[in-house]
Amino acid sequence: MSRTASARIRPPAAPTVLLALLLVAVLPGAAGCRETDEAPVRIRIATGSPTAVYHAFGRSLAAILNRELPNVEASVVVTAASAENVRLVGSGAAELGFTQADVLPAAGATDPAVVAVARVYDDLLHLVTTAGGPVRSLADLRGRRVSVGASGSGTEITASRLLDAARLGDDVRRQHLNLDDSAAALRAGRVDAFFFSGGLPVRAVEELARDLPVRMVDLGDWTEPLRARNPEVYVSRDIPRSVYGVDPVTTVANPNFLVVRADLPEALIREVTRLLMERRAELAAAHPAAGRMSPRSAIATAPLPLHPGAAAWYRAAKP
Repeated sequence: MSRTASARIRPPAAPTVLLALLLVAVLPGAAGCRETDEAPVRIRIATGSPTAVYHAFGRSLAAILNRELPNVEASVVVTAASAENVRLVGSGAAELGFTQADVLPAAGATDPAVVAVARVYDDLLHLVTTAGGPVRSLADLRGRRVSVGASGSGTEITASRLLDAARLGDDVRRQHLNLDDSAAALRAGRVDAFFFSGGLPVRAVEELARDLPVRMVDLGDWTEPLRARNPEVYVSRDIPRSVYGVDPVTTVANPNFLVVRADLPEALIREVTRLLMERRAELAAAHPAAGRMSPRSAIATAPLPLHPGAAAWYRAAKP
């Protein structure tokens, strides 16, 4: 299996073992190659669908960690995305994971086991339908078949909050499909529309728009109603015509974080943070959303505190 291939979830290494292995992995003066007698430090990165942003970002980050941190073995885990990722990191079944900010309260962000490495970029909520279909506004979803995202995903949480704010909660025939299955269902006429929350551009939506005339539904009027219920999370962002080749819309967006277990060694997470920031151009080549990171914006991770290793790197970098 490729070192950046999707990994099976395995029991976590004990923090004390990780700390001992870290002496070989990242500290100054440590051995400069992977050929050691110590077991490698495993870093499993919880991502999302193979055609979504988290997965592209995670694979690129895993490749960087494998190349530049001696005795580290990084891999990605395909998941339902945000909510599942937070649970995996909190339980020790993954070391790093991506999540939307609005998922954190629902996913147990008060658990002190989960802290932040960085705010990485903003997710934009897509409501995708066929160009010739009857869905032109959020209200038009009443009585229709709509995929609200996979169970355990950030899309499911954001879309559900939006439908509740619009008083459509009981009037939509919800299906819980991941991104790839949602696009296939719209293409086959099995759903009338689907939601997906992701950084621009979302590859599965790009591919769908090339093959099928689609419409993005404008959701800009719903940012303030959502903010009233969830202060300081949601903002309005535009999806311009240049992204998918369809009429531009305004939609609801919220920040994405890279999260980590709080008990991982400080020196290790300092190195992860350094590479996350210093290799932004390489990460952006994997997906443009990664190129929107900066040390200044990365530290805005409320309600999560930064991991001490991440905080130490940002202090030294003076963002």
